Amino acid sequence: MKIGFIGLGVMGRPMAQHLIDAGHQLYLYRVKPRSAHLVESGATACTSASEVARSAEVIILMLPDTPDVEHVLFGEDGVLEGVEPGKLIIDMSSISPLATKDFAARLDARGCEYLDAPVSGGEVGPKAASLTIMVGGKPEVFGRAKPLFEKMGKNITLIGGVGDGQVAKVANQIVVALNIQAVSEALRFAARAGADPAVVRQALMGGFAASRVLEVHGERMISESFEPGFRIRLHHKDLSLALDSAQLLELMLPNTAMVHQLMNGALAKGLGDKDHSALIEAL
Repeated sequence: MKIGFIGLGVMGRPMAQHLIDAGHQLYLYRVKPRSAHLVESGATACTSASEVARSAEVIILMLPDTPDVEHVLFGEDGVLEGVEPGKLIIDMSSISPLATKDFAARLDARGCEYLDAPVSGGEVGPKAASLTIMVGGKPEVFGRAKPLFEKMGKNITLIGGVGDGQVAKVANQIVVALNIQAVSEALRFAARAGADPAVVRQALMGGFAASRVLEVHGERMISESFEPGFRIRLHHKDLSLALDSAQLLELMLPNTAMVHQLMNGALAKGLGDKDHSALIEAL
């Protein structure tokens, strides 16, 4: 299959590589030195998003934020200028659920199909093709895309209609953020009280407090190894999406708001490009 892929960052590069390895012909935009190996593997570098859209049957986006997706889709030389009816756009970025519905409607008017399919799995997930993929869209369109998702992930779920994948991802980011904050406080408490936080973590891993965050990020916190992973500034963005949506829904998310403020402090301390486990340094 001819697949366009736009967004070759920490997550996007290995995702694109898996699709190449599966025998698909990829068309890439914004190829940088770190992603040049994809061209060496057989992908084609394009000069614009519209060229990608003209060349491919399916266009996948993996971009940082809502404005980035909107620009790539609808800006000058964007995807909209190159698509034809029947083509499929899959946005695997983590962006606003409300904006997602608008983007899908604008592409539907051009006769294109749309799925939102944000992912979870940290830095390991895309490399191991073990991502959790949360999908919003029509069941028949999901069926068309599922073989591609299976090359990039393991836990693949159709949540509901367009935008529902983004809702699930925002919910995921709330849970992860609050867990990181809880583990940070627990390990800070252990250290200040005079116990070895590494031994405390080991003990907690055998009890009801055990979690993936305690296992992976707890180790990062103890070793002070904060190479991203998933950057604090991006998680901060996701919690902003949660709080903005909650305001529209007239919903209270008090602990999400508190962790968002803690991330504000982390950004002010210059920690934005460190892994989100570095939230412990803001304490």
